[in-house]
Amino acid sequence: MKIIPVIDVLNSIAVHGIRGERKKYQPLKSLLCKSANPVEIAVAFESLGFSFLYLADLDAIQSRSTNYNTYSQITTKTCLDLMVDAGIADNTQAEKVFATGVTRIVIGTETLGSLDFVSQTVTAFGEDKIVVSIDQKGGKLLSVSEDIASMDAISAAQKLANLGAQQIILLDLDRVGTEQGINNTVLKTILDTTDIEVLVGGGIRSLQELEQLKTLGVSGALVATVLHNGKLTVNKLKAAGFL
Repeated sequence: MKIIPVIDVLNSIAVHGIRGERKKYQPLKSLLCKSANPVEIAVAFESLGFSFLYLADLDAIQSRSTNYNTYSQITTKTCLDLMVDAGIADNTQAEKVFATGVTRIVIGTETLGSLDFVSQTVTAFGEDKIVVSIDQKGGKLLSVSEDIASMDAISAAQKLANLGAQQIILLDLDRVGTEQGINNTVLKTILDTTDIEVLVGGGIRSLQELEQLKTLGVSGALVATVLHNGKLTVNKLKAAGFL
């Protein structure tokens, strides 16, 4: 199972995400890096032994500006497998993101206008280049599309698998930054009813939870808060065989 550190970027700096309440996000304070510069944090993650990185470009997701230069600097200065959610809504934008060296793009249901777009991007770029994030808040799917918002996470995962998506992120924004743990009920049902690879995010709290997720068959875990506050150390991850 992959351990994937997370960087949330807002106003072009790294911020500490809590419960998806973006207006309250503050510059990131981390034991791993003194800077809130996303590029410097990425370099620090690689130096600690991580191979993967998830970047949520909240500026792009909120239709402000897209931090292409940040992506380029990360892919130039590191060898990290970088996946980026930039609120992508068309293939032209996807091409611009890929041009920066990003390994995979993340299509979040929050900004997804139609499920057809998922099959279009899979066809255009390849199933190994596309990750779909099932964004949940308040127990419901978050989406600009009423059709998608009316689904539950389980039915959405099943439809995405049928559309050719190879990998999804099960993301609970209410749990982000809270260390409350993953909702295993929904997760287990998705794992039992689809063949899709599942990454989980939002609320990871301990090494023990990571070990449980690995046993369940989860492909990767997005981790942020417990890394930055030191509750989950690199030494513990290495000793458990995660790094």
